[in-house]
Amino acid sequence: MKENISIEVSNLSKHYGKFKAVDEITFDVKKGEIFGFLGANGAGKSTAMKMLCGLLGPTSGEGTVAGFDIYKQSEQIKKNIGYMSQKFSLYNDLTVLENMIFYGGIYGLSRKYIKEKTTTLLKELGFDDKLGTMVSSLPLGWKQKISFTLAHIHNPAIVFLDEPTGGVDPVTRRDFWEMIYKAAEGGTTVFVTTHYMDEAEYCDRISMMVDGQIHGLGSPAELKKQFESTNMDEVFIKLARPNEKV
Repeated sequence: MKENISIEVSNLSKHYGKFKAVDEITFDVKKGEIFGFLGANGAGKSTAMKMLCGLLGPTSGEGTVAGFDIYKQSEQIKKNIGYMSQKFSLYNDLTVLENMIFYGGIYGLSRKYIKEKTTTLLKELGFDDKLGTMVSSLPLGWKQKISFTLAHIHNPAIVFLDEPTGGVDPVTRRDFWEMIYKAAEGGTTVFVTTHYMDEAEYCDRISMMVDGQIHGLGSPAELKKQFESTNMDEVFIKLARPNEKV
């Protein structure tokens, strides 16, 4: 694995019988990069992400995440990544601080470190006076921001975000992406899936999956030039629905 690469996969595949959910994908992600992983529902994004997170064994191919082999070192991968699921994952019947302590404990962090880290992170969000607030009473946007904070409370090398801004308003989406930028500026690699094509423009590079394969890979500017498009919506349509007029 190259020194400046966080994720590297070659001909990675996952088959279920004759069905090829992921079919020989090859790409790499640089350290500190915001990498967008796009595709329509059923394109294979979630299956690929599960393999990268050490949650699903590949059928064939090679891959490393944070320097660890996806076949042999899945537990080490889990310890060195953060993950924010598409579905909300905080416990509504716990306070913000109690959620922080619970998840920090899973990562093996001391209670003292968790409290100090939590106070710092939430102060940056302007939310440090709400540690005792029940999660159930928070707006969705704040829940998503706290979920992201939890995903990198242990300073992981890579954070995986599965459609993190689904269902939130445009202002909250913008704020959330500011948090992503800040994490990347601090050296964290961010691997994000999204179905909002305007958010694809915020990524350093993008891969576009269609039917289990990567059909486009590059920066937003490169992809728009390659597919003669003015925006990422057009790129997506040309890749996912080639017979549809743009």
